[in-house]
Amino acid sequence: MNRSVLITGGNRGIGRAISEAFLKAGDQVAVAHRSDDELPDALNLRCDVTDTAQVDAAFTAAEAAHGPVEVLVSNAGISRSAPLAAMTEDQFSQVLDTNLTGAYRVARRATRGMLRLRRGRMIFISSVMGGAGLQGAGNYAASKAGLVGLARSIAREYAGYGITANLVAPGLVRTDMIEEMPEGMRRHLVDRTFLKRAAEPDEIAATVLWLAADGSRYITGAEIPVDGGLRLGA
Repeated sequence: MNRSVLITGGNRGIGRAISEAFLKAGDQVAVAHRSDDELPDALNLRCDVTDTAQVDAAFTAAEAAHGPVEVLVSNAGISRSAPLAAMTEDQFSQVLDTNLTGAYRVARRATRGMLRLRRGRMIFISSVMGGAGLQGAGNYAASKAGLVGLARSIAREYAGYGITANLVAPGLVRTDMIEEMPEGMRRHLVDRTFLKRAAEPDEIAATVLWLAADGSRYITGAEIPVDGGLRLGA
């Protein structure tokens, strides 16, 4: 499609699958991440989304290489799990700063080019846990719930400029993050899904790619669950 696409946290797990899907579709992909694990064929940019200056530098580099960003996928996220009584303020604020405020930073920066183009797609990777809550991870669930309000506000504000904002809400996905889960919690979540398995990262990527496609231009403010029925499970 040859669009300018920027994906945060796009070098590992779900983000990597999303990056690879856009590359396969023929788009020009900039991947913003903090680690040394680079993605072949993409423009790899070092960027910590908790740092406004780094966000601006990443967008400036992507724009210089590919033109104004037409598709933003805000995927960068962390978890710092602990029961509420044991959760420190740092654990809570670090997760919110990366997962929610980081999404605000990249979305705000993306509006510059999208407003000039009078078009754009913003896609936020939320979580089924944003609506259901997650025992021992109130900070993570709160950050993902906050993305819903952010995306829907953007959808309202910028619809007149041809900019849409949507969310994809995965359930349990086969990534490093679930490998770090206690076995009991992982088994419980799998048992709650109708399909009795975790999703593969490419199944999340397919939904993101669809939301960015021309055929989805009339969708905005939507949150699409890709969770195997997890949010409906008992």
